[in-house]
Amino acid sequence: MPHTAHGHQHDSQAEILDLDAEVLAEHTSSITAWLPVTAAPVQIVDLGSGTGAGTFALLARFPEAQVTAVDSSADHLHRLREKAREDGRADRVRTVQADLDGQWPDLGEPDLVWASASLHHMADPGGTLRQVHDLLTPGGLFAVVELAGFPRFLPDAAPEYRPGLEQRCHEASERHHATHVPHRGADWGPMLTAAGFALEGERTIAVNIENARSAAVGRYALSSLRRMRGSVTGELSAEDLAALDELLDTDGPRSILRRADLAVRTERAVWAARRPNR
Repeated sequence: MPHTAHGHQHDSQAEILDLDAEVLAEHTSSITAWLPVTAAPVQIVDLGSGTGAGTFALLARFPEAQVTAVDSSADHLHRLREKAREDGRADRVRTVQADLDGQWPDLGEPDLVWASASLHHMADPGGTLRQVHDLLTPGGLFAVVELAGFPRFLPDAAPEYRPGLEQRCHEASERHHATHVPHRGADWGPMLTAAGFALEGERTIAVNIENARSAAVGRYALSSLRRMRGSVTGELSAEDLAALDELLDTDGPRSILRRADLAVRTERAVWAARRPNR
């Protein structure tokens, strides 16, 4: 049986998050360096931490800080704790398993809250922003980071036997997510202001990693396209689905892992908002 999307139940969200962290590490560090902090934070909360991309970037940026990582997935938090233990930072990390659409746990009084690629999943984003506002110490900073959908990996004319396939996959995925994840791609600035924050900075970071020949980029492309396939099955033609499955067949001659022309292209939008001192 070819190793396509259908045969990879073990290809988990946690693996994609780990690859995302590895491939985009430099860009994540640039975001933490840009944050308009007035004093080095001591208590940080990472909302929707996943396997820890933001947590570890924040630990590196603020060496005196403690980070509370919050996620609904026990698997994600287990991986995060293992990484913290392996690199000697377990004493600076606390994990809390919680569904933030429900009752919020006690998260202390942080002076920085970080939410990367998590707010658009919330059932009531406005309510979440108000919760964060009340959670932060007066004068504390809230950093919101969002990716503009799935990254792109192939040249526009690729694959040669089905040019433009990735573009059509993205268009189909966007139609699907417009219904199922309506807040993806939202402008969080006005919502932050409405929740009582003072917006202190906003930027868009273009990610364009060309000639990306590392094994991690190939696995990242494979995992991302596998995940995308689940949302585009009913939207693409049979010919496009067949071509996509050839890219995802790791044993086949057209596997995406065999391509030498991969890149990573996406955008990350960042907002920095402060809870007023008053």
